[in-house]
Amino acid sequence: MSILVRGLRAALLATSAGLSVPALAQEAGELPTVRVDTSGGPASIATTPLTTERLDRAILTLRQSMSSDTAGLLSRLPGVSANTGGGFSSMPAIRGLSEQRLKILVDGHPIDAACPNDMNTPLSYTDPQTIARIDVITGVSPVSMGGDSIGGIINVESARPRFAGKGETLFTGEASTFYRSNGDGFGGALSLTAAGQHVSATYTGSYTQSDNYEGSNRGVVRSTEYAKTDHALALALQSGLGLFELKGGYHFSPYEGFPNQYMDMTSNKSWFLNGRWQGTFLWGSIDWRADYRDTDHEMNFLADKGGTANGGMPMNTQVHTASTSLKIDLPVSSRDTVRIGGDYHHQWLDDYWPAVAGSMMMGPNTYVNINAAHRDRFGLFGEWEAQWTPRLSTLAGVRYDHVAMDTGRVQPYGTNMMNMDDVMAANAFNAVSHARKDDNWSGSFLLSYAAEGGVRLELGYAHKVRSPNLYERYSWGRGSMSSRMIGWYGDGNGYVGNLDLKPERADTVSAAVSVSGQGWSVKAAPYYTHVSDYIDAVRLLSFNDMMGMPTGFVQLQFANQEAEFYGIDLSGSLMLWSGEDGDGTRLTGSLSYVHGQNLTDRGALYHQMPLDVKLGLQHRQGAFEAGLDLDIVKDKQRVDATRNEPRTNGYALVGLSAAYTLKAVRISIAAENLLDEGYDLPLGGISLGDYDATGVRRSVAGRGRSINIGLSTRF
Repeated sequence: MSILVRGLRAALLATSAGLSVPALAQEAGELPTVRVDTSGGPASIATTPLTTERLDRAILTLRQSMSSDTAGLLSRLPGVSANTGGGFSSMPAIRGLSEQRLKILVDGHPIDAACPNDMNTPLSYTDPQTIARIDVITGVSPVSMGGDSIGGIINVESARPRFAGKGETLFTGEASTFYRSNGDGFGGALSLTAAGQHVSATYTGSYTQSDNYEGSNRGVVRSTEYAKTDHALALALQSGLGLFELKGGYHFSPYEGFPNQYMDMTSNKSWFLNGRWQGTFLWGSIDWRADYRDTDHEMNFLADKGGTANGGMPMNTQVHTASTSLKIDLPVSSRDTVRIGGDYHHQWLDDYWPAVAGSMMMGPNTYVNINAAHRDRFGLFGEWEAQWTPRLSTLAGVRYDHVAMDTGRVQPYGTNMMNMDDVMAANAFNAVSHARKDDNWSGSFLLSYAAEGGVRLELGYAHKVRSPNLYERYSWGRGSMSSRMIGWYGDGNGYVGNLDLKPERADTVSAAVSVSGQGWSVKAAPYYTHVSDYIDAVRLLSFNDMMGMPTGFVQLQFANQEAEFYGIDLSGSLMLWSGEDGDGTRLTGSLSYVHGQNLTDRGALYHQMPLDVKLGLQHRQGAFEAGLDLDIVKDKQRVDATRNEPRTNGYALVGLSAAYTLKAVRISIAAENLLDEGYDLPLGGISLGDYDATGVRRSVAGRGRSINIGLSTRF
């Protein structure tokens, strides 16, 4: 037990970042931060480029009492923002590029969207209470980390298997619980491990629930309630052949409100099975993974949007996915390492909307939105890493991905005049071939140099390609209602797919420089991305109300255009006071700026985060920790006119936190939005839950003051 207590104490040293923003790599004796320690120099270029950010278990232990939304927690990192979704389903964006353009992995495995509104995002299947580590690469990434994406990488990792010593048996665990005053949210998690020298078994489970939150001067924000539970069992075996892992789990959410969607999630059931083998040999190493996931997803209206037990508008989606990947590292010399591999990913999706009894518009037939579609991707890559000197290294790679997709015939609800737009659209869709194939080539190059005096430089270039997803290509409805059921943008507009979409092709130049000294560090990371055939949208028509007056909502169709993104991420830290055993006081800060431009229509791109500045002050002394943070967001004046994106005012939020550790128990209390500032979310979209109730078109309000209490222990 004493070993576990000492381990807990060491882990708690890393929680002193409080509510602050991430800072640069720490030095010995300093307060820990959330950035990856890159002091090892350029040797880490293949796995942790200089633009890598990390949230480890210690930081997540503190922040899990504040949010059950993993993507929302990531928005505290420089260059990362979150587009509003449900209470645990925000959609992350990196340097202006949205979730669909990122590579998001959970334990190294991809998770496909299974909803026309992207309600069950990949990160919605994770819980901050049970995550061990999150790595985010905001800049150029190696091709060995995945294809079919043009933005950064997010990799969520569970705890690695633990084994006992020879002849010993290990029993250990961790438990946590929390309460949030705003929304009356609560939850908890449990992790249990039993292990011998060669075999290990770990169970993890979590539950979280919340009512609608209050938005300060706006009162209750409708359609923000949620509940979900997750369970997983991981088995591991280590032998002379390497490490074998098998993990299975089940996720269930009985409901999740979406303030900026016409629909809500009324059920999401998903189970998965993952396998992995890692082996190290004299000639190199091998990493093989495989997975399968089955998801049943249902949407309808919750009470905030007028839902009833037997009424509303049911929308169902079923998805089956399977994938496998192989990566082989070959150290061919003391200087050179060759990395080769490949992967295969299969997605099958069925999206249908059952008829509503007695409705002339939603019946008498089932609306077939996407009929047994499949999207298969096969990829191969090769990569060369060279350590030219102890300070200089390069990484160059090329990747090929073949993407094939197809879908079956579709049908509207009915053939009456109310459905005539959909009838004509279905006939046109069924009259042509739906099969599409893309051959995509990608490549990346990174150069890293560790100079004297704590200076590190990194330059990167990448050409990345992403094929359209199934909804971008195959959503066909042209009716007012049917098209408004498509879209993950939260803008209230309707979206129509486009069979002729081309893959997006992005060219990115990214740089980073970090400088560190005794007790201080600074980092700057500028970037530029040009995207050819960027999948944006063009207007088809405007929606009117019953009186023929414009509602402010429009119908759009996905279309290839040209776009660019440029900006800079700045961050730094300064040790104000340093004591013994990790005690001290640290000042941190970051700034993120992105400019997204549509080069075809010369307008602003949608959901671009305005200038965001974060400041933090953390203090630790013995068992006591405290934190103060300030988040300043500029006015959002550059908006997408095509989507009628709303402008938002700037705001400043203050947070305060404190924690105390007594033996193996840690209790924390935090005040979010301490001054109860009223503000609108810059990436929140339109509050459709409020619109349905009031008829007023306005932005989604941010959360008002919340007092959060957390309790955790290890045993």
